[in-house]
Amino acid sequence: MTLPEVWVPPHQEAGRSLEVVTARRPLGWPAAACVLVVLAMVASALVTNPAWEWDVVGQYLFAPSVVRSVLLTLELTALGIVLGFALGTVLALMRLSRNRRLSSVAWGYVWLFRSVPLILQLLFWYNLALLYPRLSVGVPFGPAFFDFGTMDLIGPLTAAVLGLALHQAAYAAEIVRGGLLSVDHGQREAAAALGLPPARRLFRIILPQAMRTIVPNAGNEIIGLVKGTSVVYIMALLLVAAIWYLVLTTFLSIAQHYVERYYGRGRA
Repeated sequence: MTLPEVWVPPHQEAGRSLEVVTARRPLGWPAAACVLVVLAMVASALVTNPAWEWDVVGQYLFAPSVVRSVLLTLELTALGIVLGFALGTVLALMRLSRNRRLSSVAWGYVWLFRSVPLILQLLFWYNLALLYPRLSVGVPFGPAFFDFGTMDLIGPLTAAVLGLALHQAAYAAEIVRGGLLSVDHGQREAAAALGLPPARRLFRIILPQAMRTIVPNAGNEIIGLVKGTSVVYIMALLLVAAIWYLVLTTFLSIAQHYVERYYGRGRA
């Protein structure tokens, strides 16, 4: 009995290798050349223009006061990001909790600190001793158990860190919450079916997958906070403007809530 012959494509015949042809992109090099020419023109306009006074810039670039300011900026950024994302993660978990009280408190925090401008928050912490010379602990609208002065409680650096961290926590909470919601619900169900404790489910299954969404947005927030530290040096703002910011951002937060609910329909 003879077996039927099988047709073999010409490129798969014995002794012949498959030839790989690279896709041609004829417009790639001309486009890259145009971009380089534009960049060279921009660089030339910056370097050759005497109005920029690059010699003066060079004198002050590494001045001691400038270097100290750079170090202070890095310190404020690091503290603001670490403390902000730590608190923001807790707020995100509270927002996703089935406990309505926890969810409402977290939503209220995010609403308030996203609505009030950063400069006003810094102004509040810087002038806490003027607004509240003494703080008391006791029954609300009733007797106080003990009180303490606030004059030496918060220094300038502490006020800046508090303002940046509490402000950043509101945005970090939304970033972390969005990352956690991006993980497919089946991952949670599978981890629960394996009998993993809730904390292990979060840190070993859900959070590593959510980091793919969290990291890019967190990078934007870090860059924004680096530039936002400049507000620390400018401490002036009208309260009327802050109220208008509060009203406008409230409407944006309400709109965000309904958009999220619309696109999240059908999700557990």
